[in-house]
Amino acid sequence: MKYTTVKTYRFLFTISLLFSVFCSFAQQNFGKIKGTITTSDGDAAAGVNIILKSSKYGTTTNDDGTFELNRVRANTYTLQISLTGYETTQQEVIVAESETSTITLQLKVSNKELHEVVVNGKKSILSKKTDYVARMPLKNLENPQVYSVIQKELLQEQIAVDIRSAVINAPGVTTKIYPSGGLEISFRGFSTGVNARNGMENMTGRSSISIDNAERIEVLKGPSGTLFGSSVSSFGGVVNLVTKKPFEGKKTEVSYTGGSFGLNRLTLDINTALTPDNKVLFRLNTSVNTEKSFLDYGFNKTFLIAPSLIYKATDKLTLSIDTEIYNVNNTRPTYGRSYAPGITNPTDLKIDYRKSLFHDDLDAKTSSSKVFVQAEYQLAENWKSTTLYSFIDENVDRSYQYYTKWSSPTEVQRSVSRFGPISNQFTNIQENINGQFSTGSIKHKLLLGVNYRFSKGTFNYGATPVLDTIDVTKPFAPIRKKQADAALSQLTWPVADEQIFSVYASDVISFTDRLSAMLSLRLDNFVQKKLVDVEGYNQTALSPKLGLVYEVVKDQVSLFGNYMNGFQNSGPVNQPDGSLLILKPVYANQYEAGVKVEAFNKKFSTTLSYYNITIDNATRTTPDGFSIQDGKQVSKGLDFEFIANPIEGLNAVIGYAYNDNRIIKSSDAAIEGNKASSAPENVVNFWLSYKFQNKLKDLGFGFGGNYVDKQYKFEDESFYAPSYMIYNATVFYDQPRWRLGVKFNNIGNKEYWDSYGMAQTLSNILVNLTLKF
Repeated sequence: MKYTTVKTYRFLFTISLLFSVFCSFAQQNFGKIKGTITTSDGDAAAGVNIILKSSKYGTTTNDDGTFELNRVRANTYTLQISLTGYETTQQEVIVAESETSTITLQLKVSNKELHEVVVNGKKSILSKKTDYVARMPLKNLENPQVYSVIQKELLQEQIAVDIRSAVINAPGVTTKIYPSGGLEISFRGFSTGVNARNGMENMTGRSSISIDNAERIEVLKGPSGTLFGSSVSSFGGVVNLVTKKPFEGKKTEVSYTGGSFGLNRLTLDINTALTPDNKVLFRLNTSVNTEKSFLDYGFNKTFLIAPSLIYKATDKLTLSIDTEIYNVNNTRPTYGRSYAPGITNPTDLKIDYRKSLFHDDLDAKTSSSKVFVQAEYQLAENWKSTTLYSFIDENVDRSYQYYTKWSSPTEVQRSVSRFGPISNQFTNIQENINGQFSTGSIKHKLLLGVNYRFSKGTFNYGATPVLDTIDVTKPFAPIRKKQADAALSQLTWPVADEQIFSVYASDVISFTDRLSAMLSLRLDNFVQKKLVDVEGYNQTALSPKLGLVYEVVKDQVSLFGNYMNGFQNSGPVNQPDGSLLILKPVYANQYEAGVKVEAFNKKFSTTLSYYNITIDNATRTTPDGFSIQDGKQVSKGLDFEFIANPIEGLNAVIGYAYNDNRIIKSSDAAIEGNKASSAPENVVNFWLSYKFQNKLKDLGFGFGGNYVDKQYKFEDESFYAPSYMIYNATVFYDQPRWRLGVKFNNIGNKEYWDSYGMAQTLSNILVNLTLKF
């Protein structure tokens, strides 16, 4: 523990030193445009598009209605101020070298008519603006929940080509690929997937997920069952993907990325208005990707097409549709089921790091089709209705999955399972009412919601016995499809239909302009239908959430505390004596307190918090096979996030998380007090980048890394993945019409493993060219 802490301090010292070096490169000899935009009723206009006409250079106004355009060459410009669905305003502005031009403008709309818009320009990586985290417009400093927002601008800078490399920009996050192909994301000692899309359920367990339609990724920390439900959230939190949406104006981006291990990747992003009055807006994102594994066998091929449309039917009604088809053909990672005594971690195994035990004709083929429809209607000046519908169809044609049992460091047994055909269909209907009102001097932001979820599916599965036992130090051949198919025994498993009906409410009460409280409550009714001879069951869960915020320095520093609840529905269990045990929902309760800071005109943002999550009614199994619901697990730790843009061109993203997640009570006394699986104690992430402003204008570079502590694979602590530190770097040249970037991943060619003990990619290089029209 002491050694780990010393390493952490060394990392933080190194990061601080690098940050200081980067600061020394900054120069500020440029013209600037700054100003303030207000609404017709005098309130600050946030989220309004500000661009220089006939160029791609732009920004949006901050929460206080202010904006800045830096690096503007001396000239006379026409500033274009636009808001979706309203008349565009233009104003001439003169910019002189090393001087600041200031404007003040009032929009012809009220604050209540001001809807969030998608920016035709770059956002700051510091922005935490979101309506999804609290299901209502709530500033970061007003929100008692901890969350991170990973903007697409940061992902472009890092040349991130998958969701996995994107989410590790959030403090404490680690990832791995399930044997089924889905992405597992772990933080605060618990695992989840990208289970929310624009706030709605988004199941990706078997079909994976693409990054090419991502506007940003939001990582909500803590049990979030109150607002999102058990099917979306884990006890650690929620990961929400916010998709790219249509906006006013025309834009086309074509991007190609090539790199190591045969990577070839082409993406296309087209945005346009379909009517002259901008009432119908359309956007299309599509991509195709092919690559090989760093192993001697393995590959990944994907195809995405994601069209979306916004129709402003009236001044009060806006309709939108977001669709996606995502097809994947790839090979799965190998999962080690057991290890002989004395094998404590992957370095004990004598297999070549780049050697595969299975051939790539044992592949997987999956597809997913998604439709999300939204109708937003302004009921009154302070009241809005949002009606949502989603349908997800996830299909597995086949999924060959690989398993090993190591009887010694040199000897391994190999077996294969074949999943598929499998189908999962999820239907969601949701209604949210948002409103603002006052009771005397006390102000309220109210959310009332109802959600209905229905799911059904089919499941086919086959498994082989042990196919062979080999010595990995001697020549061997990978297992082939023909060999596995000959030994497979195929089974069809019935799947019960499920439905969940939920009602929820949340009220943010502002007692003063600095003191507020959040009171939230959710009621879930979970029903599993009767299946053949298995009786169905009905279970109800109640989930509260409480939060308190006090802004010590108005709009700059807030202290917060929260109590949050998460839950999981559990079906009845048949006991060995023939009795039926009706299980209660498993609840996780979190207490958390911390501080949030947004200072220096929002160029500095940080969050520091301490949390304690307790699960005290987990289900355990006794040695004689009886199930008992009295297990206990406690996860506690620290979360720290620092994001800064102190000077033009310089960005810093730094995160640190400490987590102590232990099994406090279990039917197996030997594991009581042990660490939970996939729960590293210390996790560090950092990314520093600088884009030159004068002599080397538009040239930039970035450097960052990720440290992950030792992770146990099983609760008995018999096998673990060693700690590791990975460094990455980029060099880029960014022009208004094109961008060229080079990314170096795993610079030190580090051999490392995820918490499943699966080997990860060695040193590789990516080259990206993006054309903008």
